[in-house]
Amino acid sequence: MKKPLIGILGSIQIDQGGMFPGYERAYVNNDYIISIVKAGGIPIIIPVIEDEELIKEQIKRVDGIVVSGGYDVNPLSYGDEPHEKLGFIYPKRDKFDIYAIKTAYELDKPILGICRGHQILNVAFGGNLYQDMSLIDGVYIKHTQQSQPWSVGHSVHIKKGTKLYDIFKGNIVTNSFHHQAIKDVARDFIVSAVSKDGVIEAIEKDGDAFVMGIQWHPEMMTAAEDENMVKLFKKLVEESLKKG
Repeated sequence: MKKPLIGILGSIQIDQGGMFPGYERAYVNNDYIISIVKAGGIPIIIPVIEDEELIKEQIKRVDGIVVSGGYDVNPLSYGDEPHEKLGFIYPKRDKFDIYAIKTAYELDKPILGICRGHQILNVAFGGNLYQDMSLIDGVYIKHTQQSQPWSVGHSVHIKKGTKLYDIFKGNIVTNSFHHQAIKDVARDFIVSAVSKDGVIEAIEKDGDAFVMGIQWHPEMMTAAEDENMVKLFKKLVEESLKKG
């Protein structure tokens, strides 16, 4: 049986010390790779570059993409000024992610955004973000848990009639590691899941295309043998197989 090629959009790790302070390394966390393998896909890391023609060629060669987590999204990319609680930003990656996402959508490639990937997916289609959870009225849940990465942090309510509900068939519990969140949802997207304090936990593009963003880290849970979270990656692989 043919296996689809799943591109994982990479990040840049900047060394903080050692022999090469400031040195940039292309990387993704290995949990993404493990998750795609477990789901039946062939993972490939797509490095951050600036040439748009080359980015287009990168995306053409894969059957679907995962937009991975990482640094805060630059608020200037959605028309806001930086708040004092904004974390480290890397604008070159923002531009890469946004162009790769738009290209994948134009080429009808399935897209799964995770954590920062969920947030930049919203920005790529015209939405915006809260730069820190403290700026959201009524938030009381701990959204940056202090525990092992694969441990569950809080419950998530999934709306019936959504693609996400079709995957999980009900509400779930997830891990949680973020201090930013979606504010205004991009046009033609719907909110498919929320936490009990109202924070947007998942969005998806209305219509037939598989374009989905989720705020938690299913790859960490999948790599630790969570049989529920692997369903997300299996769905991505299934949708990508249709396009291959």
